[in-house]
Amino acid sequence: MDEPSITQKLAAEAFGTAFLVFIGVGSVPATIIVNGDAPFTMADLGMISFAFATVVVATIYALGHISGNHINPAVTLGLAVTGKFPWSRVPAYIAAQVVGAIVGAAAIIGVLGMAARDAGLGVATYSGEISALQAFFAEFVGTFILVFTVFGVIHRKASAGFAGVAIGLVVFAAIIPVAPTTGASINPARTFGPMLVQQLAGGSVSWGQLPVYVAAELLAGVLAAFAYAAISRTRADATSTPVAVPAQSTTAA
Repeated sequence: MDEPSITQKLAAEAFGTAFLVFIGVGSVPATIIVNGDAPFTMADLGMISFAFATVVVATIYALGHISGNHINPAVTLGLAVTGKFPWSRVPAYIAAQVVGAIVGAAAIIGVLGMAARDAGLGVATYSGEISALQAFFAEFVGTFILVFTVFGVIHRKASAGFAGVAIGLVVFAAIIPVAPTTGASINPARTFGPMLVQQLAGGSVSWGQLPVYVAAELLAGVLAAFAYAAISRTRADATSTPVAVPAQSTTAA
């Protein structure tokens, strides 16, 4: 039998999320440290978005055939509510993703030192000028677009072999307009991991914002999954037996 064990799948989810956080989130304090007193520019945002995109592409092709490379609880939940992923595995997958996010955030401090903490550790947050409703909407829209795209590239009629490129590009694109409002987390594990590590490292964290992020991201994952199913479902889907999602095709930021 050529199927990875559940332990291997969970390890792949943890590694994938850790890589996502270390490279993607880690690019934020790295940019701030390198810039010094120089102002943060659109070029900096573009490089951070590119870091997220490239690690997503890499993990899809490296780990997708093992676990599906969800690396995002919003993706896992969206797959589950549409019958493409077993509910019995949802808690373990999300736990593995959260553990990976914590490890990835800790690795940022291990590499960049406490300067990363002082630079905010890439924690997703919104300023006092942004209302909770606006932050919720921003994270909802970014996550919705991401998960909607994931469902598109794993559809049985989608072009084979391009999932990594398509998802990486949508991650890059979604971060650009959402980041100025909330930091564009669009991933509950990526939201929580750096917050916890920042707190443990002695930094300041706005824990009151966490529910806004998590609620928006999970709701977006569910609604995006249903929305794509609604516009793509055909009579063939209604009469066919559900099949497992191609492992190499699923991921997220």
